[in-house]
Amino acid sequence: MKLKFLALILFTAALLSQTACSLIDGSVLGPTDTATVIAKTAQIRTSYAVVAADLLEVKRGERLDVLDEFEYEKVRWYRVRAYDDALTEGWIEAQNVITSGTLAKSRAIAEEFKEQAPQAAGVIRSGTNLRSSPDLNPENVLLKLANGSTFEIVAWKFVQKEETAEDDIKAQPKPGKKSKNAEIEAAKEAGEPDKIDEKYDIWYQVRLDPSVSPAPAGWLFGRQVELQVPSDIVFFQQNNRKFTTWQRLDSDSANKVGAGDKSLAPGSWVILARNNLSKPIDGVEPDFDYIMVLAFDKYDQSYYTVWKSSPNTEVWGRLPLRVDGKGDNKTFTVTLRNPSGQMDEKRFVVFKDKNRMKVTPPEDIAQYETKSK
Repeated sequence: MKLKFLALILFTAALLSQTACSLIDGSVLGPTDTATVIAKTAQIRTSYAVVAADLLEVKRGERLDVLDEFEYEKVRWYRVRAYDDALTEGWIEAQNVITSGTLAKSRAIAEEFKEQAPQAAGVIRSGTNLRSSPDLNPENVLLKLANGSTFEIVAWKFVQKEETAEDDIKAQPKPGKKSKNAEIEAAKEAGEPDKIDEKYDIWYQVRLDPSVSPAPAGWLFGRQVELQVPSDIVFFQQNNRKFTTWQRLDSDSANKVGAGDKSLAPGSWVILARNNLSKPIDGVEPDFDYIMVLAFDKYDQSYYTVWKSSPNTEVWGRLPLRVDGKGDNKTFTVTLRNPSGQMDEKRFVVFKDKNRMKVTPPEDIAQYETKSK
């Protein structure tokens, strides 16, 4: 009799425990966090099982309450509550949302450069991680951006080359083929100058439009980024000197670099470029070594060069490029290294003269130019 009574107590305790567990959800304890949908569309499902049914489709930017989380077959899922009329509750795959803490990290990065104009535009070659810092630490991933995502570039950083590529296992050289480091050492022995793309990886600090991502900013690995040079000026890019920065001079709109649109109407541009040779000073590489201003003649329907760095010379400059003014009267400012090693801000004046654009450079610009190697 005592055994039956003990068994009954144990069964009742187990039942109560199971019932309590089933009640520990958002309706009793409330949400543990909030999340924002980052996928273009995603499904809230009845469970995390493969055969689960879809309950509700949610779209990028929609906010959800997070009630619980679970990892099933190495895939993380969140139990969420939507803000629809039915307050739908179900499960959503974690890769489709960003939690409030992670989103706050991205917003903090955006706050650092909220007043800075974009320097260039880019597009992702393949799906890649947006990160909170310029390194491949798995702990700094904010979210994964889809292939074809566009963005503004506000800054970049050269980081000593790593053999690993984003989201890839360390590449092993094929039999009989030298590794990248061996190729660099062989070039040094032959007296060849270091190449920037062999010595460093480039990381881009980017700003994203809400239509692309709820997370407004972060860092992208340069090997996955293609600079989105507007189609009307890419013709002027030389093989040995690539554009790094460009801004419109004839537009007062916010989009001065053509982010998300390579087919802008012809206009006037200030362009900064650099060649592929490594030339650090005190361990720091220049962001650009060449300046050019282009304008479009509406009557001839062709571009002409308004001003450019002297032939066979280069400058040693750092970003950002800043364009100021309204209408036809603009100035642009760059930071150049002078012969004494100090960094000086130099302002160029842009104006119209008989429908032709002209530039007045700083009077002492020649002292900032050195003979190219």
